[in-house]
Amino acid sequence: MAQESQILYIEDEKATFDLVSQALKPLGYRVVRATSGKQGLNLMQKQKPDLLLLDLMMPDLNGWDVYRAVKTDKRLADMPVVVISALMSEPERTVIADLPKADAYIVKPFDVEQVISVVQKLCPTPLD
Repeated sequence: MAQESQILYIEDEKATFDLVSQALKPLGYRVVRATSGKQGLNLMQKQKPDLLLLDLMMPDLNGWDVYRAVKTDKRLADMPVVVISALMSEPERTVIADLPKADAYIVKPFDVEQVISVVQKLCPTPLD
């Protein structure tokens, strides 16, 4: 059997993680959860995921700090990053404009089909 594509989802809300994980697993994705930015960075140092789903509002290191750390790490910089957040106000859009572009942005609350579509586009699985 072909190996599953691994996704790291840095998300502190368990219900949101569970919704996404349950939708992606049958499609050939293994979704690993980190509940904080620091935990997510530690996991990525141990094993580079195929795709990063990143919430912005985190209890310790915010999502933008994680994003910057990923994009400045030569080993991780080419990994697709999908920012998922309710924080898409005008100030947030200004911050986004000043950063290297994430591969996709999804605004909460979201339709899980939107997440599936973005993930399948950026990270095809052996089942595709």
